[in-house]
Amino acid sequence: MLLGAIADDLTGATDLALMLSREGMRTIQTIGIPKAGLDLADAEAVVVALKSRTNPASEAVAMSLEALAFLQAEGARQFMFKYCSTFDSSPDGNIGPVTEALMQALGTDLTIVCPAFPANGRTIYKGHLFVGDQLLSDSPMRNHPLTPMTDSSLVRLMAGQSQLKVGLVTRETVAQGAYAVTQAFETARAKGEQVLVVDALTDADLRVIGEAVAGLGLITGGSGIALGLPENFRRVGLMRPSGDRAAFSAPAGRSMILAGSCSEATRGQIKTAVAAGAPALKLDPLAIAEGRFLVEDALSWALSWALSGAFSSTLSQRAPVPLIYSSAEPDEVKAAQLALGRERAGSLIENFLAETALGLRASGVRRLIVAGGETSGAVVGALAPDALFIGPEIDPGVPWTLTLGQTEQMALALKSGNFGAPDFFLKAWDLLP
Repeated sequence: MLLGAIADDLTGATDLALMLSREGMRTIQTIGIPKAGLDLADAEAVVVALKSRTNPASEAVAMSLEALAFLQAEGARQFMFKYCSTFDSSPDGNIGPVTEALMQALGTDLTIVCPAFPANGRTIYKGHLFVGDQLLSDSPMRNHPLTPMTDSSLVRLMAGQSQLKVGLVTRETVAQGAYAVTQAFETARAKGEQVLVVDALTDADLRVIGEAVAGLGLITGGSGIALGLPENFRRVGLMRPSGDRAAFSAPAGRSMILAGSCSEATRGQIKTAVAAGAPALKLDPLAIAEGRFLVEDALSWALSWALSGAFSSTLSQRAPVPLIYSSAEPDEVKAAQLALGRERAGSLIENFLAETALGLRASGVRRLIVAGGETSGAVVGALAPDALFIGPEIDPGVPWTLTLGQTEQMALALKSGNFGAPDFFLKAWDLLP
């Protein structure tokens, strides 16, 4: 193993695994710390998917250190802490504390912060994170139900979350190439800076930064930073030739969509699918909390479409696939949180959709799209595969995956709420054989 990565949610882990795989690394994504017996001998990179993004900081730190110990025991040479390209983290959140704990455990004196992902419109300039042409704090992320982002300065965010001294490497330095960036690292060390926010506007910037961090024991950021990491190992002869990738073959069976994200992107994808004729069932958190709507009711609705043949795998490319969703506008989300409490409102939906996924699998669903990082974590936690094989990319950062370690294999597309084009729920099925 060359690279060991710790991701704070499932969809982010899948996004990172896709990036590394696309750049030629033999990559396995595990669901949590894998059980004994999972064969990692052929993996050059292992991405451990945690569900720690919204946990209390102490829990996130403990989970991350446990994952680090596993990756160290497996012999990884370099480590990465992966978080969202929109730096999803409340003011007292987890990114700073986890970074600080990992640095201490590894005995490293310097790391970077770079969540940029230009392909999805996430860029960093003068230390400020942009979503498209908006500052993060002006983007729809300001209304995120769990991690509302009201500050765009990554320098301020990291300084507020940790005891680490935070500095900045500007785009002007990155534009001068990898050597200039490594020199900036040495200057920062001399000033006692421990974490450097690094500007990035393009994929070319990310490749420059990737080359510059070859000597760092720990890297933190979004999946975009992984663009330049495999080449470092290839350059010194540590990576094997990629060879032919194993074919991706989705199991035959019914298709379904579960959406728990309330992001603007996912809401738009739902509207596009419904406008195209997709049958849709919207969940009411209050009805679920009061016991007026049960998992059995959702499964009964889904089964009615299954019996009609409307979402068999043979028709999935011709007819819009049914979806069950809890996604709602910001005012609806706030009303539910006011009535139920923020944590209960979120966990109620996650648990409901996770149980629904189990029922769908039992009814013959073998092809499933899940929208939302927290929702995907809950669903995969319930389905409990050992690992995921990375398949074809649907949109930047979102591949189809194949569950490993189970007799009832499934094709899963685990989509971060903010990712994907408006027609994502319609076109994804065209990539399956």
